[in-house]
Amino acid sequence: MSTSTIITPSTRVESVNPATEAVIATFEQSTPAQVEQALVEADTAFRDWRRHSIGERSTAMRRAAELLRSRKERYAGLITAEMGKPITQAEAEVEKCAWVCEYFADNAERFLARRPADTNARLSYAAFEPLGVVLAVMPWNFPFWQVFRFAAPTLMAGNTALLKHASNVPQCALAIEEVFRDAGVPRGALRTVLVPGGAVEAIIGDPRVRAVTLTGSNSTGEKVAAAAGRAIKKTVLELGGSDPFVVLEDADLAAAAAMAVRSRFQNGGQSCIAAKRFIVVASAAEEFERRFVEEIRKLKVGDPTDRSVDVGPLARADLRDTVDRQVRDSVAQGARVVLGGAPLPGRGYFYQPTLVLTPWPPLPEGEGERRLRDMPVWREEVFGPVAVLVRAKDTDAAIALANDTIYGLGANLWTRDLERAQLLASRIQAGSVFINGMVASDPRLPFGGVKQSGYGRELSEFGIHEFVNIQTVWMSDGDEHVTAPSAGGE
Repeated sequence: MSTSTIITPSTRVESVNPATEAVIATFEQSTPAQVEQALVEADTAFRDWRRHSIGERSTAMRRAAELLRSRKERYAGLITAEMGKPITQAEAEVEKCAWVCEYFADNAERFLARRPADTNARLSYAAFEPLGVVLAVMPWNFPFWQVFRFAAPTLMAGNTALLKHASNVPQCALAIEEVFRDAGVPRGALRTVLVPGGAVEAIIGDPRVRAVTLTGSNSTGEKVAAAAGRAIKKTVLELGGSDPFVVLEDADLAAAAAMAVRSRFQNGGQSCIAAKRFIVVASAAEEFERRFVEEIRKLKVGDPTDRSVDVGPLARADLRDTVDRQVRDSVAQGARVVLGGAPLPGRGYFYQPTLVLTPWPPLPEGEGERRLRDMPVWREEVFGPVAVLVRAKDTDAAIALANDTIYGLGANLWTRDLERAQLLASRIQAGSVFINGMVASDPRLPFGGVKQSGYGRELSEFGIHEFVNIQTVWMSDGDEHVTAPSAGGE
């Protein structure tokens, strides 16, 4: 399918500062010819890059880390300007990108080493060979990290990449291409195209694209997975999340409350793995709520370039309006707003840090559960600075509430009984369970979800193996008495 069938070259891409609502840059959307050129370059670069030794790839990846650190002020400034992340958090994001580059530079050779197998052959092993061009459809909320999280292992495996970034962070998208170009990877090894979401299906269908990775909404994930399925291409999907934050009666409540605020309100709550549903065993609920409220009140909302600010604006006006609708509709279903609950007046897409409580004591049998499941702050992913607090009668009820969601990305569990915690973690339906800590992506650990949160894994050894051909090699010296097992077929 030709990309020219759905790309309109006259459309402009605007970069809007969400704190001021000012247009700070405009770009021409990539034309069909430019998309074609990007595909040619990425495919050509693959033929070159795959022949580079892992040591040569590592040198380029370490250079990328050096560039990120030396340009951290500029790149963090782009993140803050385009999506409103507080500047200190933006700097931390750039630093984390440098870390993932170094991690895979240090470990890719071990991860990609041949795995010998003991068979009747003279030699047999599994090898990890690159696939080709990987299309990355990336979101705006961590505009550098989400890309580097996929790009570092993908490039180290010998693949190349075509980046279709979110339309509201075009400067970040172009800056990421700049990093890899200046780091010394072949021209085209990572190319950015500024195209609308409607162009993605045609690009997936192009035979030069061999696989697709997406971080984004469930609706976009469905479309990407369907298009990739029709083209028989591998996908990795990291979709929405409504992570539970479970607090048991023996938890360190002061530590839990402090981490709860960080888990919910970092990046303005705009994170798939942010804690969103706070489930507290009834005997600890009153004290936890008091401490939670105290910690939320300490948050400073405002200009994200101010280094003392904790919470900046939401990234777009429609995102702020969606969060406001979710809160208002939940109140109509019986929830009670304890803090916040409305947009801030004036310029910028700001929303007050908000805490919502569900009805307590419990309503008549079944009524409380029905009302809770009707509340958008419970059943939907809330992508903003809104926390919902629910009391559970006991541990079993808390785990059941944690699993009462279509999502399964991450989960937090707070208890001093670490042996019990491991048993409970196995009952939680999530890709990650963090005990007495905040869910976070870490290059050393696999990252991904279950249920409607997607499939596949990023990071660690598991992540680098997602986009390779795991190739079986069986070799004999020609001895007629040595034959492959089941030689007549499968």
